[in-house]
Amino acid sequence: MGMDDDAKTPLKLLPAGEAALLVELGDAIDPNLNEAVHRLDAAINRAAPDGLVETVPTYRSILVTFDPTRTTEAALAAAISSLDTSVPAASVAERRRWFVPVRFGGEHGEDLTAVAERAGLTAKEVVDLHCGADFRVYMLGFSPGFAYLGGLPEALHLPRRENPRSVTPAGSFMQGGAQAALSPVAMPSGWHLIGKTPLRLFDPARSQPFLLAPGDRVRLVAITVGDFDLMAGDGDRLPESEVIG
Repeated sequence: MGMDDDAKTPLKLLPAGEAALLVELGDAIDPNLNEAVHRLDAAINRAAPDGLVETVPTYRSILVTFDPTRTTEAALAAAISSLDTSVPAASVAERRRWFVPVRFGGEHGEDLTAVAERAGLTAKEVVDLHCGADFRVYMLGFSPGFAYLGGLPEALHLPRRENPRSVTPAGSFMQGGAQAALSPVAMPSGWHLIGKTPLRLFDPARSQPFLLAPGDRVRLVAITVGDFDLMAGDGDRLPESEVIG
């Protein structure tokens, strides 16, 4: 489902328990739809309607939690429905394109060879496709800072692993189905492990613990084992980035 940026996106507001609303804007994984989600999320937080607690934007919807002692579901729904979403979300949160270093294959990307074989490509061709993609951060979820990335080249769309791993290392770059992901923390996963970044994507000591934010872009930069070890020794190092607006 594509959408014109100038069109008013129809909203479906659904109760989600006694203190939350689920605002649905569509039913597809689509960059225009996701942009509409972030515009509405920014508009809600700009307006800060009475009783608002938190918003959680996803691919196609926003979970809006509220304090039922200060507002009602109906009042919040009316406030959300009347918002002006013409102001870009970037006016609230500065978006960036991050150039994330990744060591592909070997011990850091155990599934690279298998993915290449299933896709009918060489391992280098798989790496080149990943490094040539301009991934979009659609949402964060599942675990702290886990970034769901859209923009995986169609040639790499493959089913997830038949046997999930009980532990995937922090910093893993993975792919599954039509998506890719960067995982800041160790976690179980059925996604294919393609590589790993030596940099910290999540650090609770930073003023902004999560490096990536919804709406950001990610470009992968292939590095050597030596580069990986050197960067891993610098715990405060951040990837290069540029403002994209």
